[in-house]
Amino acid sequence: MVAKPAHQMKLGYFLFPTGHHVAAWRHPDASPCSAIDFKAFVHQIQSAERAKFDMGFLADNDAFAGGGGRTIEADLDALSRTSIRYTAQFEPITLLSALSAVSDHIGLVSTVSTTYNDPFNVARKFASLDCLSGGRAGWNVVTSSNFNAAQNFSMDHHPSHAERYRRADEFVDVVLGLWDSWDDDAFLHDKGSGRYFDPRKVRFLDHKGRYYSVRGPLNVPRSPQGRPVVIQAGTSEPAMEQAARTAEVVFTVQQTVEESRRFSRDLRARLPRFGRRQESLKIMPGVCCVVADSRAEAEDSYAVFEELIQPEVGLMMLNSTVGLDLSGYPLDMRLESLPDTDGHKGRQKLMLDMGIRENLTVAQLARRAAGTRGHWTVLGTTKDIADALEERFVEGEVDGFNVMAPLLPQGMDRFIETVIPELRRRGLFRTEYEGKTLRENLGLPWPDVHEPRLQAAE
Repeated sequence: MVAKPAHQMKLGYFLFPTGHHVAAWRHPDASPCSAIDFKAFVHQIQSAERAKFDMGFLADNDAFAGGGGRTIEADLDALSRTSIRYTAQFEPITLLSALSAVSDHIGLVSTVSTTYNDPFNVARKFASLDCLSGGRAGWNVVTSSNFNAAQNFSMDHHPSHAERYRRADEFVDVVLGLWDSWDDDAFLHDKGSGRYFDPRKVRFLDHKGRYYSVRGPLNVPRSPQGRPVVIQAGTSEPAMEQAARTAEVVFTVQQTVEESRRFSRDLRARLPRFGRRQESLKIMPGVCCVVADSRAEAEDSYAVFEELIQPEVGLMMLNSTVGLDLSGYPLDMRLESLPDTDGHKGRQKLMLDMGIRENLTVAQLARRAAGTRGHWTVLGTTKDIADALEERFVEGEVDGFNVMAPLLPQGMDRFIETVIPELRRRGLFRTEYEGKTLRENLGLPWPDVHEPRLQAAE
């Protein structure tokens, strides 16, 4: 067993209707309508909070899932065979705002794209969620790889990967600047003098950049955690630079301990260039767990989901994951290289490396993409799962995990009932929350006032 760490894991509960496996809705024990069942999300968030998870996380799409250069019409048959998560679901800030009323401690995190939104609206929505929840909001910054979203936002074409990250850099700066519109002690509430806030402690952003012109200030007060926690999930070079400059949590995907260690060291080595301390960033890779009484039983349980994958769905998911249309490739072909893409550059490399390392065919890789979209998967007993998480936590040099299960809520309920107590027995996970806000529970410092890097128009 690896040496015991000096700190404990941070854990996210990846909220997902039905389950993370694309075929979960077909499982005999699934509730296919859970994507629009508020009570199903209440069960998930309250279960996660009772188990003392740091956060519940919602992913989101600005269009029907798919991609890889294929239109929605071309993939409509395959999409009709996926769960509602890939086609229609609750708007995430609305859902998290409702969940804030039925929870008290757990963080509430959602994906919102910088490509298909406006900085002021995003700043206002997350600041409102942060105040409503008592300082528990987090924003997962993405740039959107699905080119079909452009037509939903009055755009003729989907911006290139480089363009999306240039926009995102400025977008995040504007949002952070707006969240710093008010000093911590700006609101006086002085009935005697009649002064509600101190006018000397409010800031006008007056941002004029290449993509955005935003005066401010933000018309939402500062929250109990200063501002929402900023999260990022890319692994391309522009994404790594953006994360090193502004992210406080990074969701990531690596398949091996060695890959995890290299990623963590690379990212953390970039922090000093932006004047940031090591404690200002937490790295939390995604992991899909299947817990059973034996490893064979766990493998058999997961095999049920794999058998439910329809080939056209698997190929669609692979196209989306690598950002290319592979429908013309022979299914028995083994991939040694792929053309460059404007989609998920980091995820494409991960999937290609996996295919080469494990000598997978296109069909086999498509099944992997459909199952977990490239996330690390662990099957086994309670001890097997705990051992794997502990090894990756220590040897992979990460701060915790964003945990998912093929079938929800059953898979995560089993994880909470069995793996969480084992992690606590090993001293690896908390028994009580350390604070009241997401920032406190993650062990992140109070945010300094953000000084935007991108002010002048280029």
